[in-house]
Amino acid sequence: MALIKENQIAEDSWIFLDDDAPVPGNNQHIVVSLDRWQQERDQLIKRRGPIGVKLASDQSPTLIADDLAKLTLVALEFPAFKDGRAFSYARLLRERYGFEGEVRAVGDVLRDQLFFMRSEEHTSELQSQAYLVCRLLLEKNNFLYLLLFYLYII
Repeated sequence: MALIKENQIAEDSWIFLDDDAPVPGNNQHIVVSLDRWQQERDQLIKRRGPIGVKLASDQSPTLIADDLAKLTLVALEFPAFKDGRAFSYARLLRERYGFEGEVRAVGDVLRDQLFFMRSEEHTSELQSQAYLVCRLLLEKNNFLYLLLFYLYII
């Protein structure tokens, strides 16, 4: 998967941990599930490294609102084309809760969601290769090439 951050292809320093994976040392950037965060919150905070929480599409940011000051990243899952709750969650994180860390869209955001993603509060996206190409063309205002690519992959 490719990472786009601030309109550039970027190196991803974050490790998305499975719930049963060991927690690496203090300097590693890690992302854990909401379940793991709720179970191991105190131990994760003690490790003093950057930490993020991944929310599934049915998990509202309200569940971590009191902990946002301790988080560097919130990853919002896009599990399916017709599930756009993460767009609303991104807005809630910024506007209601004042979260200033990184909001990351994860999953397979389809090209049909590309224009909505550009206007929302996501600061980085971890996406499929097709999305990466579309995003780069859009950011460079290459709409003709974007249209041709879109027609090609349909």
